[in-house]
Amino acid sequence: MSASDDQSAYWNSTGTTKTFGHPPHPGWTARLDRGAVLLDYGCGYGRLAGELAALGFSDVEGVDVAPELVARARAEQPAARFSVLTDPPRIERPDGAYDAAFLFAVLTCVPDDAAQEALVAELHRVLRPGGLLLVSDYLLQPDERNQERYRRSEAGYGRYGVFRTSDGAVCRHHTREWLSGLFAAFETVEEREVPVLTMNGRPAVAVQLLLARP
Repeated sequence: MSASDDQSAYWNSTGTTKTFGHPPHPGWTARLDRGAVLLDYGCGYGRLAGELAALGFSDVEGVDVAPELVARARAEQPAARFSVLTDPPRIERPDGAYDAAFLFAVLTCVPDDAAQEALVAELHRVLRPGGLLLVSDYLLQPDERNQERYRRSEAGYGRYGVFRTSDGAVCRHHTREWLSGLFAAFETVEEREVPVLTMNGRPAVAVQLLLARP
């Protein structure tokens, strides 16, 4: 794991104050049986896992690298289960353990190409054949503020779209071409773009992907 990808210090301190709001698509969650075994990878403080439990899903597990966020999730969302990843992206579950997995605003926190590829490969492993992967993350943003910081940070991080926030997180915004290659082992069922707010409350555009494991 590169230094920019090991951000546990941030997520156990400043990151615990953030609010995440990428919305799950009701039409996509409606495809899932309420008894399905669900994984929320990078669950943070459990916001999405709690929403899924409130929709009637009875087997929701959230995992995250930050013990402080997981502790908050356990306190606020008792209807779901939560655990800390000690060797990310490794999940201590057998192959095909989950019917569906959610990866919401997680790739933005994993700037390195190889680290993203390893994470997606691990999700492919733990999903059963025919299982669904629901992704929500940031595209490259067209506004001048973001374009300027992409340009300013490109030399330091070796990739256009990677930048450091004012409070110390290293984040990544993505091209559609990169995401298409990253998820090449999955079949695309549907996709859409949605307006979201960043963890610092700024408007942005996210792409949401509904993918199936062959």
